[in-house]
Amino acid sequence: MALVYRTVMQLSGILFSLLGWVLSCLTTYLPQWKNLNLELNELEIWTMGLWQACVVQEEGGMQCKDFDSFLALPPELRISRILMFVSNGLGLLGLVLSGFGLDCLKIGERQQELKKRLLLLGGTLFWISGITAIVPVSWVAHTTVQEFWDENIPDIVPRWDFGEALFVGWFAGFCLILGGSLLNCTVCSTEVHPSSAHYTVAEMQDHSSQATVPK
Repeated sequence: MALVYRTVMQLSGILFSLLGWVLSCLTTYLPQWKNLNLELNELEIWTMGLWQACVVQEEGGMQCKDFDSFLALPPELRISRILMFVSNGLGLLGLVLSGFGLDCLKIGERQQELKKRLLLLGGTLFWISGITAIVPVSWVAHTTVQEFWDENIPDIVPRWDFGEALFVGWFAGFCLILGGSLLNCTVCSTEVHPSSAHYTVAEMQDHSSQATVPK
């Protein structure tokens, strides 16, 4: 029972982490980090991401233009690029390491201590990956709120609002942290390895056979 519980927890942690990593990669390239609705022209919606700015027109679809210079970007977008790359890299590394540490994987069955360390390291990397995904989207959201309520900007000037990518990034960070927590919980729980389980079953069968031998 304990072995089944550990396996389910490990697979759940891997699936949550994989979902968070995919959403983190998606957040990195989505152009909807900020949205701008123009009151003078309600048929156009401007969006801004880490790599490009786009305008969505009701009749002409979406047209995007890549940013010309990295140094010309606002500080929050420059740092967000770096942090999202770090998050994606750590998430991928965590998937590889924790994958080799799963109990259901037959590779390295006799090196349980090594598999435990790989699982713990993978879960820790998912934690860091989740935090580095939440920080940039929260920073961009914070600056967006500050600019939206800035009294020095005239009321006639359009204000940027939250884009869909921010919510995807928050959910990605939550999934990564949850997945890492599940993996680390299985490491801290009582260890029941497949080899010991098979040994216990064989020992019980041996005792039962001896008990049934007629005297």
